[in-house]
Amino acid sequence: MSSTADASAMGTTGVAGGTTASPSLGALNLDSLRAAPLRTDPYPFVIAHGALRPEALPALRHDFPMLRQTGFHPTDSFTPEGAFAALLRELEGPEIAATLSEKLGVDLTGLPRLITVRRLSAAHEGRIHTDSASKVCTLLVYLHEGWSAPEGRLRILRGADSFEDYVAEVSPEEGNMLAFLRSDHSWHGHTPFVGERRVVQVAWLRDASELERKRKRHGLSHFLRRLTGREQRH
Repeated sequence: MSSTADASAMGTTGVAGGTTASPSLGALNLDSLRAAPLRTDPYPFVIAHGALRPEALPALRHDFPMLRQTGFHPTDSFTPEGAFAALLRELEGPEIAATLSEKLGVDLTGLPRLITVRRLSAAHEGRIHTDSASKVCTLLVYLHEGWSAPEGRLRILRGADSFEDYVAEVSPEEGNMLAFLRSDHSWHGHTPFVGERRVVQVAWLRDASELERKRKRHGLSHFLRRLTGREQRH
């Protein structure tokens, strides 16, 4: 799907007095990602700032889904609407995959994608990990307005033992973006944070069977959280 088609779904009418992105541009500012430096220590990653167009932010804040449970939710577990739905279409499109392929030096264009969304974070989430071997690349698009907490900032780590042994840190502030190649030493995580922390995760997977497996796992996890009453409301 072309970025022009994606952008047209965003419309031009403001939300609550705000304005949305121009239909010809969409919400993503991929020039910010293209201009961001690729870093390779301790593994390949890139951090971009201003990766969402300022004029798109009011509508994205308004249309961000009201997810009442913690954790990441697959996009087929709720109904995306408005500007947020248009952003998801951009993240499913060819331009973001081509841009990251060129930046990271790995062809992502033919790989399946799993997109998940988080609104609420629990204390146990964000622990140090590498991501599963089924992933090739992970992209995190942050959408939280006015992040000020010292906690909840993702860190690129040299190892599994400490949050203090880090080479870079990225705030969940809206417009920040992090992409990295998964490996056995792609350690990362964020210090514990409880509350609202808005982020979209895009994972490029090795094959379609992994996509189906992860969808089923996310669906089971969502069901069990509802069954046990582990639901946070605000």
